[in-house]
Amino acid sequence: MADKKTGKKLSLPQKIVYVFLVLFLFLTIAEGAGYNPVGWLRDRVNSFFAPDCNDNLAVSFIDVGQGDCVLISCGGQNMLIDCGESTEFDRVAAFLNSQGVKRIDVLAATHPHSDHMGCMGDVVSNYDIGEIIMPHIDDSDIPTTRYYERFIDACSAKGLYINEAQLGSTIKIGEAEAEIIAPNSPKYSGANNYSIGIILRHGSNSFLFTGDAEKLAEEEMLQSGRLQHVKVYKAGHHGSDTSSSEEFLKVVSPDYAVIMCGEGNSYGHPSPVIVDRLSEYARKIYRTDQCGSIIFESDGSTLQIRTERGME
Repeated sequence: MADKKTGKKLSLPQKIVYVFLVLFLFLTIAEGAGYNPVGWLRDRVNSFFAPDCNDNLAVSFIDVGQGDCVLISCGGQNMLIDCGESTEFDRVAAFLNSQGVKRIDVLAATHPHSDHMGCMGDVVSNYDIGEIIMPHIDDSDIPTTRYYERFIDACSAKGLYINEAQLGSTIKIGEAEAEIIAPNSPKYSGANNYSIGIILRHGSNSFLFTGDAEKLAEEEMLQSGRLQHVKVYKAGHHGSDTSSSEEFLKVVSPDYAVIMCGEGNSYGHPSPVIVDRLSEYARKIYRTDQCGSIIFESDGSTLQIRTERGME
């Protein structure tokens, strides 16, 4: 008569440990092969709980050389974040017109530097504007430059008020929602850290815009608890090494990064250090100096990406 097998069954705690060991081994092998299983799992969970979106969202990073200009369009509504130098209005207008934009429901100036709002006076004068938002700027930091005066004059001529961005407030653009996450302090030593920070959500897709916010402002965003993983991150300060700190990127961990900078610019943007750092997280980096204008289209779960030239 054959002996019965006497192997002991695993206890429940042992089974749990075994499952975790197998899962850990799987994740390690997958990451070693160049996959991001944690990101994939996170995206699947986010997609499951995200609300359905009937209207597609388009986020266009408009090539304005060494400057920022982003058009957000969803459900027939438009938000324009920054607009580039005073010399860039024709290029901005050509893009807006090509997209059929006649009204800008929300016009946001992240901070008062000419490469972000140099032609904003022309934008106000030539388009139907709903709401204008800017960060609170200390009186000692309000610029006296000609481009800023033209902007103020254009607002006055159309009877438009400039609203201060309210931390934690949300803005609806069709089915997309933009949350203000910065600035977090009333005064800074330089204009960059005043930059309005925005997280844009559309279903399970999300975008982060931080203007020229530097490490101090990034630390404040981290401490606020509002920061989270996003699908697309517009690299702060044109890819300068003053921004996109390691601690910041660990939390944001973007799937894609966009660097807005001019070809052969005198600032040396983007910094090679930041490009390398972004590459540790983002599966692809898009640059306006290489790709021209870049458009991300969201249906609430997937993203389609088009560029004017260069990368797909």
